[in-house]
Amino acid sequence: QVQLVESGGGLVQAGGSLKLSCVVSRGPFSSYSMGWFRQAPGKEREFVATINWNGGTTYYVDSVKGRFTISRDIAKNTVYLQMNSLKPEDTAVYHCAASRWADITIVEGRYDYWGQGTQVTVSS
Repeated sequence: QVQLVESGGGLVQAGGSLKLSCVVSRGPFSSYSMGWFRQAPGKEREFVATINWNGGTTYYVDSVKGRFTISRDIAKNTVYLQMNSLKPEDTAVYHCAASRWADITIVEGRYDYWGQGTQVTVSS
């Protein structure tokens, strides 16, 4: 079974930065598109960013454009989310996900595998 394990979350002040990592094991990482989603307390899970199988195409939700960067290292089976200029409204549990659909997708239902999530808390 494919496994995804996130790390890098924590508590940071507004304006600060964090870099999330997600290691994928037991699967052909290089053939997956990858995504990051987040879920704040009392809210639905929402799409944040996606990257295609070779890293050549990315897409972001408008609220994080210019602040977050998604990337991947195929040699390390890892996808990253660099988060800069963090705001209190970025507070959420962040999940990475893998899709056998190799192109980018913002559709949650197209993701086949999910990590357990990592907490990001931004204080004002």
